[in-house]
Amino acid sequence: MPELPEVEVIARGLNRSLPGRTVERVEVPWPTSLRQPEDEFRRRMLGARVLGVRRRAKLLLADLESPDVGPLLLGVHLKMTGRLVHECGCERPGAKHDRVIMTLDDGSVLTFADVRRFGYIVALTPDELNRWPFYASLGPEPLESSADALARAVASRKARIKALLLDQTVVAGCGNIYADESLFRAGLGPAVRACDVPEAKLVELFRHLQDVLAQAIAENGSSIRDYVNADGDAGAFQNSFNVYGKKGQPCPRCGGCLTCSTVAGRTSTYCPDCQKNGR
Repeated sequence: MPELPEVEVIARGLNRSLPGRTVERVEVPWPTSLRQPEDEFRRRMLGARVLGVRRRAKLLLADLESPDVGPLLLGVHLKMTGRLVHECGCERPGAKHDRVIMTLDDGSVLTFADVRRFGYIVALTPDELNRWPFYASLGPEPLESSADALARAVASRKARIKALLLDQTVVAGCGNIYADESLFRAGLGPAVRACDVPEAKLVELFRHLQDVLAQAIAENGSSIRDYVNADGDAGAFQNSFNVYGKKGQPCPRCGGCLTCSTVAGRTSTYCPDCQKNGR
């Protein structure tokens, strides 16, 4: 699933090319990818002018001005295999997995494609967005909060630290890849309870998380299967993985064998020798 860095890279790319463009045509080959009735989505999007594109957690948000409802937010959640790509219309024939296709006033095309069909797209007014339970429940952005504040928020929690990193109400946008990589850098095991970790070590963990996320953004995200940025290009941070997806390989720090376990329903790869409880 694309996480914070991948979604941020896509948002920045779209924010370079989409502002000022107007939606002239809307095609919905797969209506179940919408989170609202198709006729409502079409009505709101037709004639809408793009003001900018940004990210909140793992959600892409385009700010628009719609002739139908005024201020409007186009929200896109890529889930596991979703892609949102802006291309010249003449360069892109229709594809099997296209779910929503929007033709813009310059002839370019903004396409939401999704192989596994878990992703979705929705057009909401600002009030509707703020009342959306998923959006309202999102926690702080890790790159906009201090490591100290993030550490204090989890210091008394009895949940396992990996589970807290994956909890979008605790820290928005972090997923399996960047949780594993941050825990390795901090020398913390994924199953240790947050309340059992010294607060200074929790601060260190969140500083590592911020560094990992910033590095991943600079390297265009991680491409493992389906992720590409807004221009259709793959990321490179997967070449910097220390542990993620490397079960059975030598630990890059101590040379021991990396192992994995399940935490919060997700596979966690770590070094049992280097990653203890942080004390």
